[in-house]
Amino acid sequence: MGALGRVLLGLQLCALTRAAYKFWVPNTDFEAANNWSQNRTPCAGTALEFPADKMVSVLVREGHSISDMLLPLDGELVLAQGAGFGARNPSSELGCGAGTTALFLDPDRFSWHDPRLWRPADLARGLFSVDAERVPCRHDDVVFPSDGSFRVGLGPGARTTRVHSVWALGQTFTRDEDLAAFLASRAGRLRFHGRGTLGLSPEVCADPSGCVCGNAEAQPWICAALLQPLGGRCPTASCQDALRPEGQCCDLCGAVVSLTHGPAFDLERYRSRLLHTFLPQYEGLQVAVSKVPRSTGPREAAAAETATEIQVVLLEPGPETGGAGRLARALLADAAEHGEALGVLAAVARESGARGGGGSAAGLGGGVAAALLLFLALPAGALLLCRVRRLRGRRHDEAVQARDGAPLGFHNPVFDVASSAELTPTPQADARSTSLSYFVNPLFAEAEA
Repeated sequence: MGALGRVLLGLQLCALTRAAYKFWVPNTDFEAANNWSQNRTPCAGTALEFPADKMVSVLVREGHSISDMLLPLDGELVLAQGAGFGARNPSSELGCGAGTTALFLDPDRFSWHDPRLWRPADLARGLFSVDAERVPCRHDDVVFPSDGSFRVGLGPGARTTRVHSVWALGQTFTRDEDLAAFLASRAGRLRFHGRGTLGLSPEVCADPSGCVCGNAEAQPWICAALLQPLGGRCPTASCQDALRPEGQCCDLCGAVVSLTHGPAFDLERYRSRLLHTFLPQYEGLQVAVSKVPRSTGPREAAAAETATEIQVVLLEPGPETGGAGRLARALLADAAEHGEALGVLAAVARESGARGGGGSAAGLGGGVAAALLLFLALPAGALLLCRVRRLRGRRHDEAVQARDGAPLGFHNPVFDVASSAELTPTPQADARSTSLSYFVNPLFAEAEA
C-alpha cells in the first residue's frame, strides 16, 4: 500500500477513534510565488538570493534560467525530475524584472501555533473550529506535504507539543523515540526549528462524547501567532456584549450553548444532527461543536463527570443579527424534548447583544439578562417552566422594586408541597452576554447534590 493509501485508510480509522487529521498548508517550494519578495516566481535572468543565516530545504520542480544565485550557509535544493538551473545573461532578457534580485522570504516565518497554516481533513460546510482547535490537538494525526518542502517553527518556549502521530517525508511516526531521531537528523533540522519540541501521545480518543483538545496551555502562543498581522490586537466586535468562547482568541457575535452531557452523549451524532436538522434553516450561520473544560464551582471540582462540557458556538454570518439566538433557543427546546435520547443532562445558552447599538434581536436589549429554566423528566411527567429576569445597573434594580410585586415566573402546583426542593438560583451570566438560558434535569441534579 502506498503512502497516500495509508493516509486514506487512517482517515477511515480516524472516525472510529474520534481523532482528526490536520494538514500543514505552507511550503518552501521554489515555484510558490508567495515565497519570493516580488510575490512571483523569479523570471529568466533574475539573480536569486536566499537568507544566508537560515536553514531551508527548497523543492525545485521545473527548469529555471538565472543570472546569479546566493545560497544559504546551510540548506538544500531538492531537484525534481527534469528540474535544474541554467545561466542566463540578464541583459538578454527584457521585462519581468530582468536584472533585478529576487529574495527568498524568511523560511522561519511559519509557526506551528498559527491556526491559519493548518486545515482539517474534512470540514462540512457550515462548521468551523475555535482558534485553539484549528491547531493540532493532542489526539490528532498530523500530515506534512508529501510532495513539497516545508519548514515549521515549534515555538520560542521550551515546551513539548504533543499529537497522536506525525506523517512526514513518507514516514509515519507513532513512537517518541523514532520521532526524536528524525527531528535530530539533518532532514529533521531542515524542516523543524525552535526551542520547542514535538512529542507523541500514544492514547487515542475512544470516548463517543469526544475529548478535550488539550491546547489551553498553548493558547497564548496560538493567539499571538494569529493576531501578529493585526499588531497583536483583536478587531472590535460589531455587536454589543460580544462573547468569547473557550478556545477562541477574540470576541465574536452570536451565541454559545453549553451542554452538560451524560455517558449516552455522542459528539459526532450530535454534530450531524446540528448539520442536517438545524443548520439548513439558518443560512450563513456557522457552528463549532467540541468538548471543552468546564468552569466548575467548589462543589463540583472533585466530580470527574462535571469536568467537561460540550460547547456549541453559533457565529453570526454578517450584519444581520438574531439567527444565532434563534438557533440557540431551538437547541434548548430540542434538548428539553430529546435530552434523554441525546444524553444531554442540562444546557445553558448565552447570546451577544445588538450590532451597532441597535435593539437586541432577542428582545433582551437595554442591559437586561434573562434566564430560562426547563426541568426535564419530572415526576408524573410534569414540566416546570420558570422565567427569571436579572437587571444590570442601579436604575434597572430600582425599576423592579417599584413594581407592584407581580411574580417573574409561575409555580407548578405539583411542587407546592412541604417536601419540595427549593429552586437553585440561575447560574452567573457572562458579563459580556445579554441573555442566558438553560435547563437542568433535576434527577441528575439530585444525584450530584
